Amino acid sequence: MAELNLVQKVKEKFPDKMRELWEKSPRRIYVTVGKEDAKDVVRYLLGDLGARFITITALDTGQGIEMLYHFSFDALGKIVSVRTLVPMPFPEIETVSLIIPGAEYIEREIYDILGVNFRNHPNLKRFILGDDWPEGEYPLRREHKGQFPYRTEEEQGLYRKHISKKGEK
Repeated sequence: MAELNLVQKVKEKFPDKMRELWEKSPRRIYVTVGKEDAKDVVRYLLGDLGARFITITALDTGQGIEMLYHFSFDALGKIVSVRTLVPMPFPEIETVSLIIPGAEYIEREIYDILGVNFRNHPNLKRFILGDDWPEGEYPLRREHKGQFPYRTEEEQGLYRKHISKKGEK
């Protein structure tokens, strides 16, 4: 499948759902969609176009959590990333782990460190953070920065003391 054919197929399949198509470089294509459409686009890339799932990444942009679903078209040497913004203060999006079983653990990580709720996830529970980590605090959210910054060993020690005092109540 030629690159133009790939881009054209995505445009034709989702004419009203694609908000932006951006070619960052000859090998990188970003497709921006609404959070309600991300699962459909992921299913199409994987099932109909034969993409290979790479991973999911997420980051707090200040306006919400930006989710990026990365796929490779190995024969073309292209990587396509599906981008969507999940608004705050309660970020929530449909799981893709029912389509891509390997995404289950990645979504659990994102849930744990950024607080994104993945609707219909088969096992959405803590995965990385310790059992003593405070509920409702997500270390990679912007609101968390400065509250418990992890910059030095001394600051980490102060946070550990803070946690242990909470447990003594």
